This record gives sequence, structure tokens and C-alpha cells, in this order.
Amino acid sequence: MKTLVRLLALAVVIASTGATSTGAEPHDGMHDFDFLFGRWTLWVKRLKKPLHGTHEWSQMTGTSVVRPILGGHGNIDEFEADGPSGHISALTVRAWSPDAHQWAIYWLNAKSPRIDVPTVGEFKDGRGEFYDQELFEGRSILVRYVWSDITPKSAHFEQSFSPDGGKTWEVNWISSITRVE
Repeated sequence: MKTLVRLLALAVVIASTGATSTGAEPHDGMHDFDFLFGRWTLWVKRLKKPLHGTHEWSQMTGTSVVRPILGGHGNIDEFEADGPSGHISALTVRAWSPDAHQWAIYWLNAKSPRIDVPTVGEFKDGRGEFYDQELFEGRSILVRYVWSDITPKSAHFEQSFSPDGGKTWEVNWISSITRVE
């Protein structure tokens, strides 16, 4: 775990200095979430009991509306979904750090409306990876968000948990989104 924490800290230092292996100007990244602006329909698949060795999933459908805030240095995502397991009303706030060239992502939902630690990361080669460390059922875990398969009309999102410092990951949330024309 200490090695992972050191690697994450080193990555933040490198990102904040703008250093690259090629010496080229670093990718700014401020507009990497612009693809999300607008209205989306979504399909969500959630693992019912993460980190319990189960394979039972629930499905939901819903909508998401994303708009820029803070003069383009952030965005806000209003999320509503329903399924057999209930309703989720949530809000994602994404904030861009021009110094670190990274995004901080905050998730709030109506069930537990508090702001926890941000999930932090960036896009490289069309794939966004974001990480945090938080408590889940009383134990410390790592959380990873991945945005992939991004097109003007669709995208894919997954959330995974790691109870072992990043050695293994269990996907527990999968979203496929499609733009509303």
C-alpha cells in the first residue's frame, strides 16, 4: 500500500510540473469532459453487494444532464435512474485543476447527501482514469473510475473497488450512455 501511495504522489508531482517524457507541451485536459455536455439516456448495471464475492447485479435506466460551470473549469451532472432496486437521484461535480492538469470528481446522492473525498485523475489517449481512497463498510479501499469508448453519441463508464491496494479490482458499476438527439 505504501508503494502505491508513493506512486500516486509521484504521479501528482509529475502532472503538476507538466513534465513529459518527450519534452512536448503537456496536454491541458481542461476540455476532456466537454463530450458529456448535453442530455443522455443511460443504462446502469450495479453489483448488489460489492466486495462480498457475489455476482448478483441490478439494472436501472435513466437520464443525465451535463452542463459546464466555473467558466469551463468544471461541470455538473444531474443524474436520475430507476430500476427494480429503487431510484437514484444524484449529482456529480467535476472540477479542473489547471496546476495539476487533473480533474477532481465529487459524487453526491439524495440517499447520503455529503461531499466525500474526490476521485482524481485525467484522460490519456481517449481513456479517463480517476482514483481515490475511501472507507467502504469500515475498511479502507481504493476506488477507480474509468471512462472509455467515447464517441460524440455514446460513452462507457465503470467503477471498481480494490480491497488490496490495487492488486485486484472488482467492477461494481457499469454505465452505458447514449446522447439524446
